[in-house]
Amino acid sequence: MSKPSQMIALVEDERHEMLLRRFLTRCGMERHQVRFERSPSGEGSGERWVRTRFVREVNAYRSRRAKAATALIVMIDADTHTSQKRLQHLSQTLREARIQPIQSHERIAQLTPRRNVETWILCLNRHGVDELTDYKKTRDDWNEMISPAAEALFQWTRPGVTPPSYCVNSLEGGVRELNRLAV
Repeated sequence: MSKPSQMIALVEDERHEMLLRRFLTRCGMERHQVRFERSPSGEGSGERWVRTRFVREVNAYRSRRAKAATALIVMIDADTHTSQKRLQHLSQTLREARIQPIQSHERIAQLTPRRNVETWILCLNRHGVDELTDYKKTRDDWNEMISPAAEALFQWTRPGVTPPSYCVNSLEGGVRELNRLAV
């Protein structure tokens, strides 16, 4: 699969965007090739906003003539649910809108950090984590941790690379999803 020439990234918050932006830049994508859609802060649930916007972005992806050159990433925290349950929520949102489920050949990656993206950032920085603890308020240096996390994510998504044994399940699933895009 060839590298996409345009990427749409649908994210809940600034940390999602920062991690994905640095990862995609490291993959060789230029700023003008990536369009971020981020939940407006202070306007309710970011998770609900992403699910609603997901319907629109999937429709837009499917209506594009250059589908082979376009990819869509949705990143939504699992919060207190499992990653699988959050993926079911995304699928249910499509069903309710009478839209076909995501097909394996489509360049649509669904990333569901459990509990939140901070778990992934810590894991990518080689910190021991579990997927039940909410790490969001445990540090104040998150932004400094994002660049090395994005570099680790890039390394883990290279062909033939298997994530290390300390990789949490939701991040391992995210690596598989990103590998489908061939970025």
